[in-house]
Amino acid sequence: MSSDKVLAPETVLKQRKNAEKSAVESAAAAATTKKERRQKRQVIFKRAEQYVKEYRQLERSEIRLRRQAKQNGNFYVAAQPKLALVIRTKGINKIAPKPRKVLQLLRLLQINNSIFVRLTYATSQMLQIITPYAAWGTPNLKTVKELIYKRGYAKINKQRIPISDNSIIEQNLGRYGIICIEDLIHEIFTVGPNFKIANNFLWPFKLSNPTGGWSGRKVRHFIEGGDAGNREEFINALVRQMN
Repeated sequence: MSSDKVLAPETVLKQRKNAEKSAVESAAAAATTKKERRQKRQVIFKRAEQYVKEYRQLERSEIRLRRQAKQNGNFYVAAQPKLALVIRTKGINKIAPKPRKVLQLLRLLQINNSIFVRLTYATSQMLQIITPYAAWGTPNLKTVKELIYKRGYAKINKQRIPISDNSIIEQNLGRYGIICIEDLIHEIFTVGPNFKIANNFLWPFKLSNPTGGWSGRKVRHFIEGGDAGNREEFINALVRQMN
């Protein structure tokens, strides 16, 4: 019997070599990705902690100012709100051209659509125009969080994409320093410098009809027992019924 070794073809040897090389590269890439993800999670966790501290400080500051005013026999007047949540309360029938245009500009194309709005003189005037067809007010932190977590969708290439991962936010808003959902919530709630970009990234929220339905007096103002107009902080109770 011959003792000569059977040599594998050169092509097979090359394939083995390439496979080994690919395996080493894949393992190295996986290790790098794992390390980057771990570091990113740490950054996100630290930011979340920082935001919680900031929110608590704001709350404590409000309580302290109210107490000081009460002790001195004065009334505490809170600062003008910078953020509004607007909900469309009426459908498309019998709407005048001007309010219809404003509703389109605000991206409130369907009944129960909802968006965040930075309150300025111009946007306040726009809200007055659509008073019979929308309800709005000042959302608290809980409302902002619940809407973005439960009803939040991203607008990417004119498509409605679920925000299933922080990577979706980072890919689209990372250059503005917004890399996770907590960054997005913070930017919206505090009306930060990149509020417009962050707000446009969010698809208008699609809410359900409120528990028990609308009052049936949608065009009448809220203070007159209707649904429309400025509800101030009572908008939060309405969102609970619709979320």
